[in-house]
Amino acid sequence: MGLPRNPFWFLPLFCVILTILHLTPHSKSADDFTTIVYKGCAKQTLSDPTGAYSQALSSLFGTLIAQSSKAKFFKTTTGNGQTSINGLFQCRGDLSNVDCYTCVSKLPILIDKLCGKPIAARLHLFGCYMLYEVSGFAQISGMEMLYKSCSGTNIGGSGFEEKRDTALSSLGNGMSSSNGFYTTSYESVYVMGQCEGDVGASDCVECVKTAVQRAQVECGSSIAGQIYLHKCYISYSYYPNGAPKRSASASFTSPSSSSSSSSTPSGPGPNTGKTVAIILGGAAGVGFLVIFMLFARGLVKKKDGKCG
Repeated sequence: MGLPRNPFWFLPLFCVILTILHLTPHSKSADDFTTIVYKGCAKQTLSDPTGAYSQALSSLFGTLIAQSSKAKFFKTTTGNGQTSINGLFQCRGDLSNVDCYTCVSKLPILIDKLCGKPIAARLHLFGCYMLYEVSGFAQISGMEMLYKSCSGTNIGGSGFEEKRDTALSSLGNGMSSSNGFYTTSYESVYVMGQCEGDVGASDCVECVKTAVQRAQVECGSSIAGQIYLHKCYISYSYYPNGAPKRSASASFTSPSSSSSSSSTPSGPGPNTGKTVAIILGGAAGVGFLVIFMLFARGLVKKKDGKCG
């Protein structure tokens, strides 16, 4: 059977395959620990005519990034006297050293982009956070709420809030012997809590229990929520089909930037789109190869026919 006379007969098929690949959702892992959660930027900008503050801040960032390759929490001071700057970073307790470094390395650039150079700034990514403040900056209570996110509506049916409250209660109890980071689950409700690295055990438990109470009040029947206090934060997520397996750098949900998001953590795993893309990409590659071989074969036969 000969090829169609139109030399571009394969273009419609080519366009169809490209359209399928274009419409295939790109993989966006829900456990991306570099997702921005929130920022806090002081209104007052650094007055730095001599450049002393900028030098101290640059030194602070460099020290924090260097330490993030071997520690999950580090706190230090750079500069001298009135130009000294206090700062710290902390990574989520289940991140590897490599992921911690990757996460923390992004923070100084993002702080500069989102805040400029204020006298104090704090930026939380899903896997880590960093803060700095000039010497003498007004301190706030460790229990002060900095940010909340309540996502989705109650699709858990009757008894969901009881399940969530039981899971959150277990979180509060578990923090007492967790070294500042604890995760657990109950009846498809996954919870996580972490305290700042220099907070004592009793203060950590008190902070987390306060955050739990705020979550119950602020998020109501939402199926996912995050509460960030100054010295600790918690999150919970409901998975009616069971929580997905975790990896060293994984978590079950990314905090939404909106407190009224309609998205839910349930559904196919984060790699589904990637798998489909790989399958379609392989099929497309085979299709292109077959088309090319048929086209080349037709040209050879046409050439032989002319020579015969």
